[in-house]
Amino acid sequence: MTIEKTSDVKNPMDTLLKKDGALKIPKIGDLVTGTIISISKNEIYLDLAGITTGVIRGREIYDESNESTGLKVGDQATATVVGLDNENGYMELSFREAGHKKAWDNLEKLYKDGEVIDSKVIDANKGGLMVKIGNVIGFLPVSQLTIEHYPRIEGGDKSKILTHLKSFINKVLRTKIIDVNEKEEKLIVSEKAAWDDKQKKAISKHKVGDKVKGKVTGVVDFGAFVEFGDNLEGLVHISELAWQRIDNPRDIIKVNDIVEAEIIDVENTKVSLSIKKLQQDPWVEVTKKYKKGDKVKGKVLKVNPFGAFIELDNDIHGLVHISELSDKKINNPKDVVTVGKDYTFVILTIEPENHRLGLSLKAGEKKTTKKDKEEKKETITKTKEEKTKK
Repeated sequence: MTIEKTSDVKNPMDTLLKKDGALKIPKIGDLVTGTIISISKNEIYLDLAGITTGVIRGREIYDESNESTGLKVGDQATATVVGLDNENGYMELSFREAGHKKAWDNLEKLYKDGEVIDSKVIDANKGGLMVKIGNVIGFLPVSQLTIEHYPRIEGGDKSKILTHLKSFINKVLRTKIIDVNEKEEKLIVSEKAAWDDKQKKAISKHKVGDKVKGKVTGVVDFGAFVEFGDNLEGLVHISELAWQRIDNPRDIIKVNDIVEAEIIDVENTKVSLSIKKLQQDPWVEVTKKYKKGDKVKGKVLKVNPFGAFIELDNDIHGLVHISELSDKKINNPKDVVTVGKDYTFVILTIEPENHRLGLSLKAGEKKTTKKDKEEKKETITKTKEEKTKK
């Protein structure tokens, strides 16, 4: 659209200002509505109630609210006044400022109403995902991803975490707004918060003590995630995987394993499971198998500064303190025992209720003397006599 300005043509703003005082004169920052009379790639002209013409130019056409998208000649449009009189005598308007306000007002409403919304992932960094809601850019932190999408990367390799996060680019995630601030242009969303609503309804069908069957969906250093029921997922902590001591959950469980577990805690939408609760506690009858003073064979599982953990069988593990490794003073248990190697120990203590069994290597290495044999024979004889009397 070409509008020529000559000395004979009166300035539209001058005309407006000279009109009857009944008219409200727009000022910078006001929202005005007019009819589109011309559209080009870089300029849009509005007829403002027949009293002046407004123009939206360049970057001011961009609208975060999307309301100006698809406008055509004859449509009504609302814009913000950014200038009263430009070089051509037209009122300078902005869809960008009007749209910005509308977009953030809408986001504020969605936040207050707790609405679940679609967020398109447009980029990723090590901290999370960049998302787009309408034309507003927001952020979805890694901590706010659902268990399903959270990067379970062994060792926390940052490059692998980033690769995992980048796999979500161009995908749409269901989210909730958890923080919005127009002044700071801060928009934070959470996939986990949106998922929690659905999780709460499904969890209400279960209670502590229920037995469930599910598939292992992830194994991490601190335990395993199990999917069960109506797309629910719970965590089996490493301490609840088995009765014996476990250093690495991957040694006894793997992804896609089908397991049975018991719900031991429900906190909001967090479900804790136990696999070992559905198994008989081997420590209940440990005293039938082992007794204080017994010499036993055991394999060294792990060595630490204060001693070594010993496997007596698949279920019963004991501890030999550093002071019980040798008659000599030692600074490092590794100087005496080797992981994976078998040794002979003597059982010093048995505490079934605490799942503890104390061992001594130095006592196990002592040779049995003639006196020891005679004392043991005498003890056996006395025991038999007592049984005969009874």
